[in-house]
Amino acid sequence: MSFGSLFDSGSAGMLPYGAMNGGKPLFSSPALSLALQSNLEAQRDRNMLPAVGNASSLDGTVRSKEEENDSRSGSYHLDTFSGDELDPPGNSRKRKKRYHRHTPQQIQELEALFKECPHPDEKQRAELSKRLCLENRQVKFWFQNRRTQMKTQIERHENTILRQENDKLRADNLAIREAMRNPMCNSCGGPAMLGEVSLEEQHLRFENARLKDELTRVCALAGKLLGKPVSPMTAPLSLPHPNSLDLAVGPNRFAAPVPALTEFPTSQTSPLGTVDVDKSYERSMLLELALAAMDELVKMAQMEEPLWISPSFEGGKESLNYEEYVRNFNRCAGVKPVGFVSEATRESGVVIINSLALVETLMDTARWSDMFSCVIASATTTEVISTGMGGTRNGALQIMHAELQVLSPLVPIREMNFLRFCKQLGEGCWAIVDVSIDGLKENPSSLADNMKSTRLPSGCLVQDLPNGYCKVTWVEHAEYEEEAVHQLYRPPLRSGLALGAHRWLATLQRQCECLAILMSSSAPSNDNTTITASGRRSMLKLAQRMTDNFCAGVCASSAHKWSKLVGAGNVGEDVKVMTRQNVDVPGEPPGVVLSAATSVWMPVAPHRLFDFLRDESLRSEWDILSNGGPMHEMAHIAKGQHNGNSVSLLRASAVNSSQSSMLILQETCTDASGSMVVYAPVDIPAMQVVMNGGDSTYVALLPSGFAILPDGPTVSGSNVGERKVGGSGSLLTVAFQILVNSQPTAKLTVESVETVNNLISCTIQKIKAALNCEG
Repeated sequence: MSFGSLFDSGSAGMLPYGAMNGGKPLFSSPALSLALQSNLEAQRDRNMLPAVGNASSLDGTVRSKEEENDSRSGSYHLDTFSGDELDPPGNSRKRKKRYHRHTPQQIQELEALFKECPHPDEKQRAELSKRLCLENRQVKFWFQNRRTQMKTQIERHENTILRQENDKLRADNLAIREAMRNPMCNSCGGPAMLGEVSLEEQHLRFENARLKDELTRVCALAGKLLGKPVSPMTAPLSLPHPNSLDLAVGPNRFAAPVPALTEFPTSQTSPLGTVDVDKSYERSMLLELALAAMDELVKMAQMEEPLWISPSFEGGKESLNYEEYVRNFNRCAGVKPVGFVSEATRESGVVIINSLALVETLMDTARWSDMFSCVIASATTTEVISTGMGGTRNGALQIMHAELQVLSPLVPIREMNFLRFCKQLGEGCWAIVDVSIDGLKENPSSLADNMKSTRLPSGCLVQDLPNGYCKVTWVEHAEYEEEAVHQLYRPPLRSGLALGAHRWLATLQRQCECLAILMSSSAPSNDNTTITASGRRSMLKLAQRMTDNFCAGVCASSAHKWSKLVGAGNVGEDVKVMTRQNVDVPGEPPGVVLSAATSVWMPVAPHRLFDFLRDESLRSEWDILSNGGPMHEMAHIAKGQHNGNSVSLLRASAVNSSQSSMLILQETCTDASGSMVVYAPVDIPAMQVVMNGGDSTYVALLPSGFAILPDGPTVSGSNVGERKVGGSGSLLTVAFQILVNSQPTAKLTVESVETVNNLISCTIQKIKAALNCEG
């Protein structure tokens, strides 16, 4: 999870000011004295201008000085003499301004601290000035100038936006005035003679004509939907416009599958001009679809048997009774495609977060992706229909596109185009629902290798608890094309272990626990490191980027450009090999990067396999980077109460004098749905900068690692061997990223592909031998 935006803040500040007493400066700040002196000089220059016909010259002079002041940034500092060193009053020679320009390294350090703390205290300024060999007042004035510059830039941007809105309103006003000057007769379509008709009556006539045209058009569309003609006089039909109030409290009248919009005409002509039929009717259907999906989600989250069947064995999960489901709900996502299988799960639990914060996270695409970074490969908001009412998310409605991933090359990306709707059910109680709209909107990505799927009403109910936490009930209901999935992963997908409610809720609980620990003032008891708070943040940001890059190397989505290699060398059919050319990519070494991943079944419990892979004392049994020697943990940052959720910095000791020691950054995370161990070799000087709180953006990383998923119950007809229900084994994904050539334009050789393939095979064999599960 990325917490970079959590620690960034900023506000505008003001420079100190004072007054002059006679001819003697009363200010200890030389920059202030010079600023006042500049103002006096500017005043003297204005007094010397001609008295007649010089208004434009005066305005130009003042403007040029303002532009000159605005153009100055915080990258240099004005250096002057102190008040005691000023020339005596009798000396008429002008004192020149002397500027001290900071070095690029100083500017980088100042900008880095400014991003985290725009208002540093005296201690921080003193530490920074000592480190940069600057005076304390130079650092102080730099931050003042930088805040002033940022405030000016924001004000200019806001003024530009307001000016554009003002121009738009002015154009709309002119258009309305022009339409009112030339009214049209409703009967004959010719110019109307208004006579003594009042302005209010004119407006009513225009509105009446518009409503009649709207009614006729809606009846025509309803006739196509119902398969029989509908008269506007005998069967008036109104489709609500999706405003905030309807979205928040509107009733549910959706009772039939929504047809595709391509069946209807694109526009019609009315006495008021051309009317866009697609847009208004499409939004009406989206509103009805959202209300129907919300009603279904709430009922599925609250109903028990016979809709949900209790598990028949201890530790099992409840399952959906599909016959009862069809009896209770009208299908609102179109007809189920041939060859699709269903997946329906429900899970409840307590999460360390309040309802408002969770709702904001789920409705914001970036924060939602960061919270579930191991599940979501990419996500975008394609259209915002409503932002909510009363300054809240109640009634918020938006169209989104997402790609869900299971960390294995044997499972294709699950791509979805869906509608997300948020509604407040009561005080401290919220519901958020997703439902596919593939029949209404075209998929913006539609990659050929992705898995076709339909998202039936799914989401969560959130209820605040007295202790500040909240209870979350998560429901996942989807249909997907199972033929594209490898036999190994069909059981966990069917049972919901891979992408069901169990996975979403467990990930949410782990991430919220991590966030709570990072925001707390005291470090957890299992955190034995002495790194500063800024160093902890930098290391966690670096570890998060490492994990995201690892996931992208296993599952290629539309957000990460990889080229898939087919038939490259002697590579097994279950090994996915991809390549990418890096040119000026921040945080990655330049050249040709090769990524290879595969998944295997291991007859070992998931927790035992995870504990073995994360133990630094056993690392030499499978990791060739350890050079056969022991590993030592230099730093440890806890991300949860479980010891398996942490970020560590490991040091591999050199076996002999010819080998140099190296550092390995490792992140491990585990919850009830699965585990991950991700690591990457890092440069020692770069990590020293990061541990001191420096910027980690440009630290080069090529991550490798493992993803562990419990094997699900055996599906009838599968040929992967009979296994006990409940997960007696594990599905292990092994992935490596290797720089095969430092030249981005170099061609990939067959030897490089075979080398990384042998590395994967050797690693898997070593793990099986160490755990005594060969064969």
